[in-house]
Amino acid sequence: MDETDKNILNIIQTGFPVDAQPFKVLGRQIGISEDEALERIKKLKDNGVVRRIGAVFDTKKLGFASTLCAARVPKEKLEKFVEVVNSYSGVTHNYRRNHKYNTWFTFIAPTEKEIEGFLSEIRKKTGVEEIISMPVKRRFKINANFEL
Repeated sequence: MDETDKNILNIIQTGFPVDAQPFKVLGRQIGISEDEALERIKKLKDNGVVRRIGAVFDTKKLGFASTLCAARVPKEKLEKFVEVVNSYSGVTHNYRRNHKYNTWFTFIAPTEKEIEGFLSEIRKKTGVEEIISMPVKRRFKINANFEL
């Protein structure tokens, strides 16, 4: 990763250009072509440095409900559980933890009632009963921006 890659990462963390041609704008900002900016980001993604590029919305302001879920998943059911959870479009991400509640995921839906319905389906499909839902009541958001 060279200085140009670092400049790209510094910009796209919180200032990704909102434009019909964002990579052209990004390239202009750091003195490279649109094609080079796009190719560099593709390489950073292929190498696992960039996981995704996307907007972060305030679900409550959009009228949606969201929750953080913690599940206690036996090792032999883990693969199937994650497959089922990931099949729901309202799941934004999930991760494993070294804890008795070893699989955590976030869920967004129009209402808390719908989330509970989806969680009930997940329990039935996977046989995993221990899923704790912790709906967002008050948002605490820490801005993680890493200066490179």
